[in-house]
Formats: sequence, structure tokens, C-alpha cells
Amino acid sequence: MGNSSKAGGKSGKPTILVIDDDASLRRVTEYNLEQAGYRVLTAADGREGVGVFRRERPALVVTDLQMPGFSGLEVLEQVKALLPETLVIVITAYGTIEQAVEAMKKGAHDFLTKPVSRDALLLVVDKACRLLGLQEENRRLREQLDHTVEFSHLVGSSDAMRQVLEIVRRAAPSEATVLLTGESGTGKELVARAIHQASERSTEPFVAVNCAAIPADLLESELFGHVRGAFTGAVSDRAGKFEQADGGTLFLDEVGELPAALQPKLLRALQEQEIEPVGGRQKRVDVRVVAATNRNIEAALSSGEFREDLYYRLAVITVELPPLRARREDIPLLVRHFLARHAAAELQVSEAAMTLLSRYPWPGNVRELGNAIQRMVVLRRGARLEVDDLPAKIREAATEDQRLTEGVVQLPDDGYSLEALEREVVLQALVRNHWNQSRAAAFLRIPRHVLLYRMEKYGIQKP
Repeated sequence: MGNSSKAGGKSGKPTILVIDDDASLRRVTEYNLEQAGYRVLTAADGREGVGVFRRERPALVVTDLQMPGFSGLEVLEQVKALLPETLVIVITAYGTIEQAVEAMKKGAHDFLTKPVSRDALLLVVDKACRLLGLQEENRRLREQLDHTVEFSHLVGSSDAMRQVLEIVRRAAPSEATVLLTGESGTGKELVARAIHQASERSTEPFVAVNCAAIPADLLESELFGHVRGAFTGAVSDRAGKFEQADGGTLFLDEVGELPAALQPKLLRALQEQEIEPVGGRQKRVDVRVVAATNRNIEAALSSGEFREDLYYRLAVITVELPPLRARREDIPLLVRHFLARHAAAELQVSEAAMTLLSRYPWPGNVRELGNAIQRMVVLRRGARLEVDDLPAKIREAATEDQRLTEGVVQLPDDGYSLEALEREVVLQALVRNHWNQSRAAAFLRIPRHVLLYRMEKYGIQKP
């Protein structure tokens, strides 16, 4: 049953429950509130009022304090126990203000004294409704802030990363399965967690499983669980990852490595939201799946290694994470991010070191960069990170890059013929080796007959 506190009157105002054993006063109060645009529920005593509240969950309750049997204080206590955020206004007779004070101490929002005028009633109710509006706005802003904080871990301002973030923001609130693709180390699990945190399942479990890290004969039990005695060593019932993630999100990393025998069972779990533990009976689960792979799934589909129907069930929304070399402009941002993570936010990086970090191809992507920064922070020599603090492979790659850029042959800016270049190289090798063909061939690291072919091709003769 939905929460009817969100349902209101003709102006979108919240629903109000009026509890009063005086039928005449109850009808007058109901009439005044309805004329002001509120949807009104009524109850003739406290016990009936609590029953109505349980069914309807109104945002605001107006209750008389002095009622036979089930008093207004008891109504207040039960309502607050069921939904603490509900606002309760109590009505008390003249001369019993001490009861109103007691009610306020127990959580009442405000009180009115009899006889209640229409203006006084609407003033107090309107004030309570404004507070309800502020509470709802605060709740919405807190959710947005939580989501913003979570997305802040997805660092990047490049066009490629902005596109990823836009898809993630739009996909997260839905229930659609998401397939994350990209090279190893691009942050697929981080994106999966961001999707979970920005969804309505954020308060429920996020469970991750690496399909490639678990032996094939154990993976079924790991995913779907087993019952006692299902196989040798199954000494007790065990819940699988699907059951552990019930109500939340299951992240299937390296789903492309899933054995063919398990693929139909995963497909059924996705389609029917049902699992079958090894040796047990079917169970219903409520799980959103986010999957990831660094494998070329299209090739696996062509070879028959991966079921086409399972692929399309997983890839309702596909997000391709770019490799770090495709978004080099994000590297300085990521460097600062990792420095802060390792409690070194104040540490400066020299321009030369940052240049080399930005030029390096990062085959291990963001994960490799994070590890490199941690190493540099731990082993640094001075007050800032210099080129000498870089891992040796980054410095060596920079040297090789410089050699390739500068080269052993200086090419003109307007281009040069490859055939002319080859003829020049062969001629220089012969001249350097005094036209000794065997030594010239060895210098060029080619067989002698290849050198003779090139000499004939280009018409090269000893002068």
C-alpha cells in the first residue's frame, strides 16, 4: 500500500486526520479544513484514529486530548512510534494547558485550546504544512548531496568522461540492467557503486562477485547458494550472492568469463527474478544487476561462447569506459585525487613530472596510475614530486618517446619520399663501410642478397 501522506487535496496539500469524540466539533473541523483545500480523514475515538492512521499514513494528525478510553496522548505515542516524522496537533480544553505541555514534551508539533476558531485552526495547520514542505525539501537535497558525493569519485572533465557520467546519472534511478565495458583498470566497479548509490536501492546491499576469480565448479554455488548435503563439503545451507544482494544491487565483474553451463541460469534469474540454490528449491529475489567485462563480447557471441539472449538482457544500457590514454587531460585531476586519497593533498608535482605522467600510455589505466602515485608518495625524496620520483618504467618510456620523436633521421617539415629515404640509407651504409657489401648488409641488419636487391632497385653503383 502506498503512503497516502503524499496524496493531498485539490491544491496538492497534505492529507489530515482529525480525531475527536465530539461529532459536532469533528464535523466543523473537517468542513473548515476541506474548504481550505485539504483532504480530510476522520475518526470518532483514539483507537479508531490509530487504525485509520495505520492504513492511510497521513502527514498531519489533529487530535483531541480528552477522549474516553484511548486518549489523545496515547494516539500521539502510537503515531510517533509508527512514523516519527508525522506532525501531531493536539486540542485541549481551557484550563488543561498542563496537558498540552506534556503532549509537546512527547513530540506534539503544536496545540490549540477549545473553543477552536477557524482562523486559529488554519493558522496552526498552515504553519505545520510549511514545515512538512521544508522537511521534504531537506530530504530531497540530502539525497542529491549523497549522490553528488558519490559521483565525485568518478574524476574527470574530458568529453569522454562527461559522456560516461551523463549516462550513469540518467541510468542510475532506473531498474534497468547495465553492462560496463572497457579495459581492465578503467574503474568499472567504481562506476557500478556510483550507480547503486544514486539509485533507490542505495540503502540496501551492494554485493560484488568476480566471475573470473572463482573456479567454474564453485561459481554456481557462489551465485545461487546451496543447501546442506547438496554436494560433498556442503555441511550447512549457504546463501549465494543473489540472495545476499536481495533488495539491492549485484555487481557481476568479468561476466564475459561466465561458463556456458551457468548462462541459462543467470538468464532465468534476470528474467524471472528467481534463483535455484544447488540442491534446493526456487526462491524469489529482488536484485538489480550491473555487469562488467573487459572482453570483446561481440566476438564471444560470434563464436557461440556467450549466449545472445543473455547479452541483450545484460546490455539494456551499455556504458563504455574510455582507457586513460584516451582522456589524458584528466590525468592531472586524477593525480590530485590520488594524492588527497593518500593524505598528501598539499604535495606539489613538478611540471616536468606531470608532463611525463600525462604522456605515459598507462596500459593499466586508472588503477595503474593510482598505484604509481601511492608509490611516489611513500618513496618521495623531497617536499615535492620530481621526475626522479617517477617509477623507472615511466622515465624509460619518456626516453624512448624522445628518441622516437627526435629520431636518427631528421625529416623535413614538408615531408619526404619513403623510397628516397630508403635509397639514402642504403647509400650511406655502403659509403660508411667503404663499399664492402657484406659489412654494409650487417650494418643495416639485413641479408647480403637483400642489400644487392636494393642496390639494383635504386640503381646504386660503386663510383
